[in-house]
Amino acid sequence: MCGITGRLNYRTGAPVDPDLLRDMCDLIAHRGPDDSGVYVDGPAGLGHRRLAIIDLTEGGHQPMTDDGRLWITFNGEIYNFQTLRAELESRGHRFKSKSDTEVILAAYREWGIDCLARFRGMFAFAIWDRADRTLFAARDRLGKKPLYYWLDRDGIAFASEPKAFLADEGFEVRPDPVALSYYLSLQYVPAPMSAFSGVKKLPPAHYLLVRDGQMTVTRYWTLKYMPKRQISEDEAAEETLARLREATRLRLISDVPLGAFLSGGIDSGTVVALMAAEGGRVKTFSIGFEEPQYNELHFARLVAQRYGTDHHEFIVRPDAMAILPELVWHYNEPYADSSAIPTFYLAQLTRQSVTVALNGDAGDENFAGYERYRANALAAQYDRLPGVVRRIIEGGAGRLPSPSSDRLLPRTQRFVASLSQPREQRYARWIMHFYGLLKEEIITPEFAEASKEADALAWLAGWYGRSDAPDFIDATLDVDVNTYLPDDLLVKFDIASMAHSLEARSPFLDHEFMEFVASLPSRFKLRGWTTKFLLKRAVRDLLPATIVDRPKMGFGVPIDVWFRDDLRDFARELLLGSAARQRGYLQHKVVERLINEHVSGARQWHDLLWNLMMFELWHQRFVDTRPERPARASRLVQHRASS
Repeated sequence: MCGITGRLNYRTGAPVDPDLLRDMCDLIAHRGPDDSGVYVDGPAGLGHRRLAIIDLTEGGHQPMTDDGRLWITFNGEIYNFQTLRAELESRGHRFKSKSDTEVILAAYREWGIDCLARFRGMFAFAIWDRADRTLFAARDRLGKKPLYYWLDRDGIAFASEPKAFLADEGFEVRPDPVALSYYLSLQYVPAPMSAFSGVKKLPPAHYLLVRDGQMTVTRYWTLKYMPKRQISEDEAAEETLARLREATRLRLISDVPLGAFLSGGIDSGTVVALMAAEGGRVKTFSIGFEEPQYNELHFARLVAQRYGTDHHEFIVRPDAMAILPELVWHYNEPYADSSAIPTFYLAQLTRQSVTVALNGDAGDENFAGYERYRANALAAQYDRLPGVVRRIIEGGAGRLPSPSSDRLLPRTQRFVASLSQPREQRYARWIMHFYGLLKEEIITPEFAEASKEADALAWLAGWYGRSDAPDFIDATLDVDVNTYLPDDLLVKFDIASMAHSLEARSPFLDHEFMEFVASLPSRFKLRGWTTKFLLKRAVRDLLPATIVDRPKMGFGVPIDVWFRDDLRDFARELLLGSAARQRGYLQHKVVERLINEHVSGARQWHDLLWNLMMFELWHQRFVDTRPERPARASRLVQHRASS
């Protein structure tokens, strides 16, 4: 796991400044504290910050070359690199290191762009071919590893995080109003957009090619839900467990200490159980809070005791005022998923003991684990009601109460209010923050005009039309795999872990495992009101029944209470202050109303207030100020330049 940077001045041919690459690397040094390097070849340059996981010797140093023709900077892990290495050796390739990085180079030399189909892992890399003057950059299928790029008059710059571009004096920080409008609706900026005007994300499962003065971006993989396998439930459960066991085993390859995040849910519990079956005592890490409704330590402890893990528990009282500046800096863009707070703390505490930690990410997106999938099933039943009955229900939606203490009723109100919409738009509205009349009310006419191209509702609903899924449940899983998973959940874990130089690995995100699960009928995933039906059946013998059958619990912090207590004055000062007012985005009388209603207990606006707060803090950190370049005396750099 590392941080990568680079430039190719393909438009002007101007030589790349190696000091610029070093400055870019230093701004993301947290991603790789163990080593760094720079390679320059005229108008092309690559930079690297290394977190050493496999081959801790000098053999893993990057940028890496084969015989001087191909050069690579790589972030991630190729879990099947040993199998690929053996195949490549049979084809005449010889290796100088034990690194998976060198295997990528040999695979590209052997198969060209088609090498991507052979990689099983998480990755973002760039390869410079000196012979044919080509830049080839790619991102893994599910988007576990990030890659941003910026086009300027000289050519293209790229990096693991957009803050690296701040090292370039030619980079002008300008907010992108369309991207920011999407953020307000979704709580994240979706790919390929970024909050920085002129900067884009390379989407998951895409590669970028610069050749003969032209840049192209191409998709190389799509998760398919058809054709469906003809398989019994018993066979499906058995194969699910076997494939998940293999995916976990592959992710145990490491030359540094390794452990697992243990939340107390079925996904992370299953990963720990499978790790324990491979032998050795598993190190597990759990985080808890003083508030009982946010504390899962008891459930995590049940799994730890069952498998005799070396268990570490941490009770924290989040200090919002202290952690906010760190979150804003590390997440690079406005990001309003408040579960980033406990994830950030957990990664920080875990890094004190291990360098690699496995997690249970994507269990919900594979097996329909969220409550909203059950809401879809309920809505499907509603759609079959007579029209007169539906009109009566929809007519009463506006009369439902919205008390401050009961979270269920506001969700119910949103559910019922959306029932008259097409099912694709209905689902989109359930998961959005600002939309409809409230969004029209809170943004200024000027911002509305500048961001008129943004239509988050249509964007989300439009993903349904791209899916080959045969039914709405599978299609909704597909939508989440292409939107919420890579742009929210995987961003959360990548940033939180890499901020502390910790590598996170996710067996449920193994693309071969996901392809298998996608090929199963949706009734194996959501059965009646039972979410994760097949997974629960497959792992029932591995976990305590209380873990398998307990309702899903979100990984969160009490921001609803914070906005009435610790953050009350800060939020009011931040969101209603002169800096926020002068930006021209928001109608501040509406913002003030949301604050007052939440503080008084009349409404629950905490998620939206957190959204607005991160929005303003991002502007203050990245737009209003520009960080100084890091002092070069503190660098750990080995500079390699071509002759």
